[in-house]
Formats: sequence, structure tokens, C-alpha cells
Amino acid sequence: MTPAERLHKLEQALQQSGSLRLREAAALLGVSEMTVRRDLARRPGTLSYLGGHIVAAHSLQNAGQYSVAQEKDHFAQAKQRASQKALALVAPHDVIFIDCGTTLLHLARLIPDSLPLTVVCYSLNTADILKNKPALRLIVLGGTYMPSSDSFSGQEALNALDQLSFDTAFMSAGGVDDQIGVSCWNLHEKDIKRRAMERAKRRYLVVDSSKLGVRRHIRFADLTEFDAILTEQD
Repeated sequence: MTPAERLHKLEQALQQSGSLRLREAAALLGVSEMTVRRDLARRPGTLSYLGGHIVAAHSLQNAGQYSVAQEKDHFAQAKQRASQKALALVAPHDVIFIDCGTTLLHLARLIPDSLPLTVVCYSLNTADILKNKPALRLIVLGGTYMPSSDSFSGQEALNALDQLSFDTAFMSAGGVDDQIGVSCWNLHEKDIKRRAMERAKRRYLVVDSSKLGVRRHIRFADLTEFDAILTEQD
């Protein structure tokens, strides 16, 4: 294949997966990782290499459109109802993971002060809610602070997740589509989401119905990987 043909094949793969690791791209194309890097350098406005992942350049531009501050009041009642369904699945003394995002802030607020739990999160605003619940043991994953999602990211968080296991992981998403799967806005969230899901016995996707049928640029899961999708709808 020519460099142009290899780049076209990568673009097609990214339409399905949202991102690829460098080694995955090299295996897909049957070339070395260095060759992939050289190909990417030829068309910097089309594909980008960031944090070990290859993504479409426009996905990095669009990622800036999301911020927790802007999203927190959108569909608030629907997000709260979805979170009420999530809380009903929590038992005393469970160890749970709460993903970042505005929907799951409602779950954090709904947890009763008297409910004994261990909660792991990587969102600063979630941690700020949970820190005041006296019966709860809180574990916050560290790393580099990412203002767009008010969360932390990096190898430190992944290393910590490798030492943990969860009864339940409650996951958020920016889009839920029957064909493309489950996606989010921010590339820095993908590895943490994947690792938390791998460490959980049960996985629930908690979204309001405005996310259904929507595609964001960073795909992180298949719909079949979740025990259920919880929305405000009955």
C-alpha cells in the first residue's frame, strides 16, 4: 500500500472505533510503528497522534465543545431520574466506580449519608460531593487534571485501577448508538473507562435519553458490554 492508501485505511478504521493505539494501527496496516508515524506526519490536519492514540484531527477540535460547566444544567431532571435507577442497584458495603460527567453527579448527590460504601471516582466535582458523606469511604484516582471534564487522567489513575475491583461500575457517555456503540467527547477518558469496566463485576450505562442515537468521536465500548442501560424512561 502507498502512504495515501494506508492513511485512507486508518480513516476508515477510525470511523468505527474513534481511536486506535499506534501498535494497533501498525498491525492493521502490516507496517512498523515508525512507518505509521511518518504517514501521519504527511497529513497533520487529517489524523493526529496524541497520548498513544491515533484520532481524527476534527475530534480533538470538537472535544473542546464539551465542558462540565456548560452541561451541568442540561436535562437535569432526566439525569436525576436515571441516577435514581442506578442508586437502586447499590447495596450496603458495595465497592462502586462512578464515572465522570454531569449525569453521575446526580448519583453522587443521591447516595444517603448513612449508606456504607466504598466509592472510586476520578472527577473532582464528584469527589467534592462525596467527601462530606460520613459513612462512605472515598478513593479518588490521581493524575493530570483535565478542566474540560473536571477529572484526572494519566498512567497514575490506570495503575491505581489495576489494584482495585468493583461490585458495580456506573458509566457515563456522550453518545449511545446501535451501530457505533458507546462514545464520549474526550480522548483522555477512554482508557480509564475501559480499565474500570474490566475491573467490575457489573456495568451499567447511566445516560439521559438525549444521548440515545447520538455519536461522539471517541468510541469506548459496545452496548453488549453493559448489564443494562439506565435512562429516565420507564
